[in-house]
Amino acid sequence: MRKYKLVGLTGRTGSGKSAAREVFKNNGYEIIDADALAREVIGDKILQSDIAAYFGADLLNNGAVDRKKLSKRAFKDSESVKTLNAVFHPRITHLFIEKLNAFARSGADKILFDAPQLFEAKLDIICDITLAFISEDEKRIKRITERDGITEEMAKSRLEIQLPDSFFIENCDYYIENNSTVEKLQSDLEELISRI
Repeated sequence: MRKYKLVGLTGRTGSGKSAAREVFKNNGYEIIDADALAREVIGDKILQSDIAAYFGADLLNNGAVDRKKLSKRAFKDSESVKTLNAVFHPRITHLFIEKLNAFARSGADKILFDAPQLFEAKLDIICDITLAFISEDEKRIKRITERDGITEEMAKSRLEIQLPDSFFIENCDYYIENNSTVEKLQSDLEELISRI
């Protein structure tokens, strides 16, 4: 029997998961960030070859992937997202398991996995608890455009191809609405963390 509790944090882009990570970290959780894992694996030569094959060789430049161009092509429709997931998820999952095992060996007893694609990657099944952040689209779009420097239209297209909030409400153990202040978010999270 494992000695740590694994919380899977998920939700649509722009829902405020990054702010939640800090609250968990301040409560003694080790953090594994799926987006950071994706940035790690993107240097893999075989993965880059797959990216070139599916999304265009012009995305590669001197051993690096043009992530902005890749993002535009990969998030244009649900089929492109499925292809991107098929290329990235196995590699991200492998790296996630490595980091999870390293934390377990170090004696960590509380681990948070921040994974926007938690259910799509089927990693919810190994989590003890799943938590989703949900938010109004207007607030999400504002966060996404400011964070990623993209247009409102691009932000909307990303949201349209993601699972709806209703999915997370039905399938997660807990969900938090993040439509108010940072202070309210922190308060709601602190209360939830004390229960789990």
